[in-house]
Amino acid sequence: MKRLAVCILTLSWLPGAVVAQQAEAYDYWQPQREMVKRGQQAIFMCNGLFTSNRTLEQVFDKELAFFRGEAIGTAAGGDYVVHRDLKAVEVGAEGAVPVMRAVFREGIGCVILPPDQALADADRLPELTLPYPPGDPAQIPWPNGDLVADQPLPGNIDGAALQAASDWAFERETAEQTTISLLVVYQGDIVHERYAPGFDMDTRTRTWSTAKSIATTLIGTLVDEGKLSLDEPLPFDWFPEARSPETDPRNAITLRHVLNMSSGLETIDNRGLEYATGSGLSYWAGASSVTGARSRALMREPGTHWDYENYDTLLAVYAMKLALGGERAYAEYPRRALLDKIGMRNTLVSTDRFGDFIFSSQVYTNARDLARFGLLYLHGGVWEGERIISEDWIDFVRTPAPATVGIGGMFGGQWWLVPETRSDVPKDAYSTSGNRGQYTIVVPSHDLVIVRRGLDWGRQGFNRWDLTREVLKAID
Repeated sequence: MKRLAVCILTLSWLPGAVVAQQAEAYDYWQPQREMVKRGQQAIFMCNGLFTSNRTLEQVFDKELAFFRGEAIGTAAGGDYVVHRDLKAVEVGAEGAVPVMRAVFREGIGCVILPPDQALADADRLPELTLPYPPGDPAQIPWPNGDLVADQPLPGNIDGAALQAASDWAFERETAEQTTISLLVVYQGDIVHERYAPGFDMDTRTRTWSTAKSIATTLIGTLVDEGKLSLDEPLPFDWFPEARSPETDPRNAITLRHVLNMSSGLETIDNRGLEYATGSGLSYWAGASSVTGARSRALMREPGTHWDYENYDTLLAVYAMKLALGGERAYAEYPRRALLDKIGMRNTLVSTDRFGDFIFSSQVYTNARDLARFGLLYLHGGVWEGERIISEDWIDFVRTPAPATVGIGGMFGGQWWLVPETRSDVPKDAYSTSGNRGQYTIVVPSHDLVIVRRGLDWGRQGFNRWDLTREVLKAID
């Protein structure tokens, strides 16, 4: 009988042997970051040219300052192509990193294409051709239109102090904080309006996350109507599909949790991957915003931990879509339920290529439209005698998310609140907030709305509550 030979290998370190000291330092996401960067530039250039109606020189000087000198090409040319006949932009040369393309679509602004689609696919992208309400805004009095009467300042406003607050906003010590517009509305009237060179009252720019506050307003109208509920589970299944979907722990996540940025789902945008994966792929690379938002694992009990994630907003927006029950109703809802009713005619809500609103960031508008939006909240949700949103909903968005209590209490229902540690501005103030310095600040106790638009870059850091403090110095 043959015997089996068994060999046992024992591995041990000999005295004096060198032990490998490895660190995981390689950025495996770098090729994807380059793709996303090209997609960003394509969107910025496309919207700058065809949504904001700015020149190529202006776009490279201001919108693309965000790239800190690393944009592809210059206004004089480079590895990009502007197709003015198609209202489209292609960025990059063929190679390991794909060419990225963005195309302007009627009624929604520019949409990013995925790497495997060409401009010939543009006709398959969504658009919105809903007619605007009748009338010329230039002939309609403010706030429904843009006709503003020339009148003296109210007696309790110090004109010199108001100008000083404006100078404080525009004349920054750092060029990285670039104020492009400032609007102050007191008791319903515009008392100060100022624009940087190259911008005017009609110039649309990206709201970034100020869009989240517009999204929560639309969602609030559906909650008011009983079509959505704050405290019921989100009305959809999750990815990947569980073997027993009914036992998926993510079913415990409610609309309140995602609007409070407390879903408990896996962090993506806050791990240094915002411009490599996650929501960035729907913003800048043509991926589905809905699929990505529904593909995160549960890490914590919902409602117990605050984590600012674009995908949480997009989950709430998807719930809104399902509640509306149809593609057309969904596509037209922002205009019909809100924008057209309060005169926000300059506002475009962009979508991904699947027609889903990227309501966590990609809305293009101007300072006056955001002032109208602030006035809706200042007036308790009523516009020209019609109730748009309930006072209960306004109370919700202004109430600190439970998971923020004790760490600043600075966030409610997709609106930002005065931090617990600040005592130099009224506690009833609340604000939208978007990257690059987009703020609509509502101060009920002073009958005041302040809108600051920026194209900040680099270290940024413009402080909306400091601006509020400075403006309030002008009001007796």
